[in-house]
Amino acid sequence: DVSPVAAGLIGATVLVVSVSVTVFVWTCCHQQAEKKHKTPPYKFIHMLKGISIYPETLSNKKKINRMRREKNGAPKEAGRGNLSADAAESGLVSSEKAPDAPNAAPRVEQLPIQVDYGDELSPDQSLTPGGSKTSSPSSPGDDVTLGELTFSVDYNFPKKALVVTIQEAHGLPVMDEHTHSSDPYIKMTILPDKRHRVKTRVLRKTLDPVFDETFTFYGIPYSQLQDLVLHFLVLSFDRFSRDDVVGEVMVPLAGVDPSTGKVQLTREILKRNIQKCVSRGELQVSLSYQPVAQRMTVVVLKARHLPKMDITGLSDPYVKVNVYYGRKRIAKKKTHVKKCTLNPVFNESFIYDIPAELLPDISLEFLVIAFERSTKNEVVGRLILGAHSVTPAGAEHWRELCENPRKAVPKWHSLSEY
Repeated sequence: DVSPVAAGLIGATVLVVSVSVTVFVWTCCHQQAEKKHKTPPYKFIHMLKGISIYPETLSNKKKINRMRREKNGAPKEAGRGNLSADAAESGLVSSEKAPDAPNAAPRVEQLPIQVDYGDELSPDQSLTPGGSKTSSPSSPGDDVTLGELTFSVDYNFPKKALVVTIQEAHGLPVMDEHTHSSDPYIKMTILPDKRHRVKTRVLRKTLDPVFDETFTFYGIPYSQLQDLVLHFLVLSFDRFSRDDVVGEVMVPLAGVDPSTGKVQLTREILKRNIQKCVSRGELQVSLSYQPVAQRMTVVVLKARHLPKMDITGLSDPYVKVNVYYGRKRIAKKKTHVKKCTLNPVFNESFIYDIPAELLPDISLEFLVIAFERSTKNEVVGRLILGAHSVTPAGAEHWRELCENPRKAVPKWHSLSEY
């Protein structure tokens, strides 16, 4: 015989244990179901000269560990991917550790510039800038031959996979005047969705690089190939600043039929045309300069018509503001993340103490970024104002700022491809 108190305690214990086990099992099943139905930004296998260096089973943890070893300066085998290019683009290659160069930008500590920010909350996961320049003193002109790019396109019907092999390039222009050579690599994007973004490794000191790298993209139905466009962006790695853009190649797959086998193509590399880039939305910013206090106020007001970046048809955007003195980044800050919107209102200001004599060498870079909690943040669009502005609207905005002291000058600007 069991007393009523003991029976009650035993019953309560059994009930609590049963509920806990049920909740645990339901949570596990729910997570597994979410993983099965969730579509990753892209899924691909990267083949370097026939060797798979990005297999399907490679986890994000392994990628992060490889990146951390790269940042810690551990030696890595040559020609094993593009981690050094990622590090350089992310500002991980410190100019203090690099050898001195005649054209190297001044160190940040030597610049008489101070930055004062308001009270902002930054997301845990951020995307450091870098990317590439659309124009530079050493960029090729209209009268310079930019070379040719050779690649092949194939389709795997059983796996519904598009296979693109970047083979080689010939006759690239000289982008480094000191070595009379270049350090080329190629970024490839599948338009118009821009969900598949990959790039090759950097090949040092060559104008005729042989990449021989294969990228396999899964989950692309053959019926959709006619609507896709391959965009190849040829760049030259620069240790001391953002990478130089050599040119681009646009290949509509409407004129390519890989159904009978691999199709090899050679296309001329053309100068990049910013005006032809797909619209990435618009950003409104306000600039003002106080000559007495020698202070510049930058206000990120709002954005509109941003592209859809997630499966809900919306996005979680924020804006990253980078300040450059010449080609050297001297300050960076981010706005709040605006949840589930394609027309965010930020209305956040950043204040910079900048001497008037340095204004001609100052550039402001605005990166509109889609915040992702489980994957890497993706840059939606880019805007540059100041010394390195590449659009007439950007140059006009900066001119009005300089000619109208103590007056806030707000303007809308179209975002370009990053």
